[in-house]
Amino acid sequence: MGGILLAILAVWLVLFVSKGRFLKHPLERVVSSLTNRQVSVSGDFQLFFDPIKIKFYAEGIRIANPSWATKPTLFAADRVDTRISPWSLIFGKRRLYWLALTNGALDLEWNAAHTTNSWTFSDKKGGKPLDFPLIDRATVTGTTVHYLDSRLKLVTDLKIGDIQSTDAKIGHSVGLTGKGTVRSTPFTLSAQLLSPDATVTRGQNKLTLSAYAAHNRIDVAGTLPTIADIQNVPLQVRATGRNLAELLRIIGVAIPQTRTYQLHAQLVQSGAEYRLTRMAGTFGNSDLSGKFTVSNIQPRIHVAAELSTHTLDIVDVAPFIGYNPDIVAARGAKAAAAATGAAPERLLPDAAIPVDQLGNFDANVHWNVGVVRSKHVPLSHISLTLALRDRELQISPLTFAMSRGNVAADVMIDAQQRPARNFYDIRLAPTPMGKLLAGFGVAESGTTGTIHGRIQLIGIGDSLHQALSTSSGRIAFIMPAGTLTTKNVVLSELNLGGFVQKLFENKLKTPISVNCGLLGFTVRNGEAAADPILIDTMKNIVTGTGGFNFDSEAVDLAFLSKSKRLSLFSAQSPIGLQGHFANPKINLLSPQLAARAGTAIGLALVATPPAAILAFVDIGNAKAAACGPVLSGASASAQRNVQGKTLNNVGNGTPSTTVDKKDKFLGLF
Repeated sequence: MGGILLAILAVWLVLFVSKGRFLKHPLERVVSSLTNRQVSVSGDFQLFFDPIKIKFYAEGIRIANPSWATKPTLFAADRVDTRISPWSLIFGKRRLYWLALTNGALDLEWNAAHTTNSWTFSDKKGGKPLDFPLIDRATVTGTTVHYLDSRLKLVTDLKIGDIQSTDAKIGHSVGLTGKGTVRSTPFTLSAQLLSPDATVTRGQNKLTLSAYAAHNRIDVAGTLPTIADIQNVPLQVRATGRNLAELLRIIGVAIPQTRTYQLHAQLVQSGAEYRLTRMAGTFGNSDLSGKFTVSNIQPRIHVAAELSTHTLDIVDVAPFIGYNPDIVAARGAKAAAAATGAAPERLLPDAAIPVDQLGNFDANVHWNVGVVRSKHVPLSHISLTLALRDRELQISPLTFAMSRGNVAADVMIDAQQRPARNFYDIRLAPTPMGKLLAGFGVAESGTTGTIHGRIQLIGIGDSLHQALSTSSGRIAFIMPAGTLTTKNVVLSELNLGGFVQKLFENKLKTPISVNCGLLGFTVRNGEAAADPILIDTMKNIVTGTGGFNFDSEAVDLAFLSKSKRLSLFSAQSPIGLQGHFANPKINLLSPQLAARAGTAIGLALVATPPAAILAFVDIGNAKAAACGPVLSGASASAQRNVQGKTLNNVGNGTPSTTVDKKDKFLGLF
């Protein structure tokens, strides 16, 4: 035992006297061999017990990175001077009694597959988390950190403020500044360690951080167990900016544009998952709350969200069809359409779907909206379920209440092909006409009719205008029995009251009794031809011809009303609805012009049986089903009395000789 102790004392004495300088090159070789990294010291080197603490001193130290790294050096410093607890190298956490670091530079990188990192010295072990030793006293100056995360596509360069500490007390906050890019978007950041003394002693540390990127500001605050540990640590996050789409575009997620937003939430990172919970805030004049999770699953990010909005402003809905909401709010839909490249007199936007970004992520989103704030159409109880997988976007089901009626829709966009393939199927359940038109000035009192409808279109295009201008399918609306009053009606720039008065030659003192009505259009390559338009009232049969064009947005419709009984107005002039979606006009037409309705926009005549359209809309209830016998006549001249004989007083201005006063039209009304 004495000999062993003497040998240990001799070794200690040799190291103490020589300062262990002779170990420089052997240590370089041994450490390089063990770590598979080149380790070198270009200046002075010391390694010895002083007297029982291990002293390590090196000038111009350098540790190489693995060959796959973008930078050659993992760690470099002009000077490292430290005292190490020898027992901590064997038992427990590594501990440094003292550390002086001058102009240190650290390069931390993940490989392309994100399976290992530059600070893990064995590929077999995978990528270990970054771990710092316990430090009692420190003097750190001129330290920089370079960080690269292949999964997040994040590159940043940070500069750590100088640190002076004694007895585990720094005495003031430590600052951090930096800049970098995330998914090619530049950002800057600044942070403060507000309780660095606790960090030194491995206690809790209060952190505040502010980052700026793409017109967005993100503030983060929280308490970290260690300086480098944010795993499963709740952090409070607040984000503000001019457009929420710009913020999410940073991580490769595409959403419609928004107006100015502010959101706050709790952020927890767990492995490759980032969870935002307790989220609340506003975008534009609408509120938003819920939870939002981003998972870095290769090869695409996955987004899962449960969102809720109490009140949604109609202007904030504009981006969902391609409008800029700020332009809509300031100058209206026509100006917003023009800003997307649409021609004059157009309403449909030419804003393209961000197809390239749809390939960056998958998503599952559920969004509930209580009420839509709108001047005209009352919308509420919106429920939207969205699924995106490999550029295939499906919104199904999309349901909402409109004027005490229900609308259900399925929308699918297949962006795997270019241009994208678009499918729309919108179904309108029985909806009270009075409530629906109340926003446009219709007196709800006296209007008892309802309306059913369905729109089913398939088109090719990367914008709403392109998709509709190439679409084919059917549009149909059915009005079962009811009454309609049109007192004081002005529908946008179209005087609906004047239109109805000209069509029915009614002074509008009493409601119009509608037996049944059908407005059907067959759409071929963006051209919608009337197929058919037929409205049956107690006094009139109204037929329509012509149609409209989704590409030019031109409208060319002619309506002809024929009286069922002899009257001064039984041969009145046809009424034309012409112009464009943005500026429709009502005109009196000659019979010749009425016959040519729709030819100017290239419409081909079609003839679909009304029964097929009734099945397409699936009108369901008994009152609506009564339209079948009415519509089977298809035109005024085809109507029959209860004995099946032709009504020869229909539209010809002569009294009937075959119809008894007791006859009822079709035996129904």
